[in-house]
Amino acid sequence: MFDTAVESTHVWLGLAVVSAGILGLALRVPTAPPPDATGLARTVDSVAASPHEATARHPLDARQVRIGAHRVGLRGPGGDAHASLAYGPVVPAVGGDGDRLRRVLRGVPPERAFGSEATFARALDRSRTTEPSWRPAPERLLVRRVTWGDTNATLVGA
Repeated sequence: MFDTAVESTHVWLGLAVVSAGILGLALRVPTAPPPDATGLARTVDSVAASPHEATARHPLDARQVRIGAHRVGLRGPGGDAHASLAYGPVVPAVGGDGDRLRRVLRGVPPERAFGSEATFARALDRSRTTEPSWRPAPERLLVRRVTWGDTNATLVGA
């Protein structure tokens, strides 16, 4: 009595619209998993928690990286992934003092890269408080815990 005829044009049009919507959803599903930000955070935390100077390398499988004082993020073909750091704040080796901080990150003692401990501490504070931004991801990130007098820091960068 209230049946719709299968030959009805409206039924076929509705079926076509629903099928196109389902196909669109299926094509939007990422084909790869998001990068492993949790693994990166564990590497950073293991160095930051060390009572002594320490260094680690973490390979990245991402297109972009975002390093903040308390959080890291990775962006890849499978989407974005973020993880919080348990032992922060860390210092991204980027920004205005990034060249000198990158030298320290790569093994140069801070007293050779900076004129004084106070200058080193100011550079750490500036880099730590800079708003994090997405940057091209290197093949691996370096993490280094350094100490100069009363100034301790965990540097993260490439």
